[in-house]
Amino acid sequence: MQMIKYLILNLLMKTQRITLLVSFLLIVSASNGQVKYSNEFLSIGVGARGLSMAGAQVATVNDATSGYWNPAGILGVQSDVEVAAMHSEYFAGIAKYDFGSFVVKRDATKAIAFTIIRFGVDDIPDTTDLIDASGNINYDNLKSFSSADYAFMFSYAKAAKIPGLSYGGSAKVIDRIVGNFAHAWGFGLDFGAQYQKGKWRFGALGQDITSTFNAWSFNTALLSPVFSITNNAIPANSVEVTLPKLILGGGYQTNISNKITWLTELDLVSTFDGRRNTVVSSNPLSIDPRIGLEFCYDNFIYLRGGVGNVQTVTNLDLSKSTVFQPNLGVGFKLKNLTIDYALTNIGDALYSNVFSLKLDINKHKK
Repeated sequence: MQMIKYLILNLLMKTQRITLLVSFLLIVSASNGQVKYSNEFLSIGVGARGLSMAGAQVATVNDATSGYWNPAGILGVQSDVEVAAMHSEYFAGIAKYDFGSFVVKRDATKAIAFTIIRFGVDDIPDTTDLIDASGNINYDNLKSFSSADYAFMFSYAKAAKIPGLSYGGSAKVIDRIVGNFAHAWGFGLDFGAQYQKGKWRFGALGQDITSTFNAWSFNTALLSPVFSITNNAIPANSVEVTLPKLILGGGYQTNISNKITWLTELDLVSTFDGRRNTVVSSNPLSIDPRIGLEFCYDNFIYLRGGVGNVQTVTNLDLSKSTVFQPNLGVGFKLKNLTIDYALTNIGDALYSNVFSLKLDINKHKK
């Protein structure tokens, strides 16, 4: 549940109306080198289809969300241009998560894509100037700011000379902003491949293959009064590093009848940054499995489900139990428009309703 803790801590300042100190202590503590949960907003997932299948996408994704799940998949887009968008909210609407992407098929062997992701908390009270020099509370000095994480991904995919094989990469730029108080820029690379053989699909994705570096800078002029009063060290500029991750997936698609198609995929998410609370937990390798299912009727309606994030937790009576994240979803394809819905959570029964849209655009034939 480390991602849950990360997200909740990012929201504490708004939900509890506390000072800026909490946010900056979190930033500084996470910015001292290689950390397991850096840029964790990029682990949430995009698109209601992928979320409803618990993120099991690396082998079978073939739409405008591929720039995130596996850049090799953008070559599977069937139209000349495909546009996708998603909006979701977490923690009773406090946090907003938005995604947008478009893919352009240059020809049958090459495609490019651009993706943008934003996870942010807006209208956070800034109470640093609430008390004036005379010690009086002045509400006219109460302001607000936003804490937001952005990712910009530029993807390219190409068909290999081997039939059924495609490969691609994504260059991603990370922009993390905490009002006027702190700012970070980051850069990383993902590389993926997909292979199709009959009814079988295989995929691989190397995330942050060069490691992703976030360089933080802090506005010490604004921070020094608060940190001095609380006897905390003023943060210095620092770098946080996200280590590589490898995802291997296999999928199988077959026809149950003339109109019903069944697809399933199993992904294995491997991390190399030490022991994690996963099904396979060792040092340095940990493996987290996730599985997704999709039933399609007449290329019109889709029913989906998935299970992931399997962990062992300690209960109040000190006994241990296994928990997992279930997901459900449905989709409708209406000519060139696809509407997808997912009922998903990010742990601790924090369920969210997620909607996403995809639009296929074809050039007019002369």
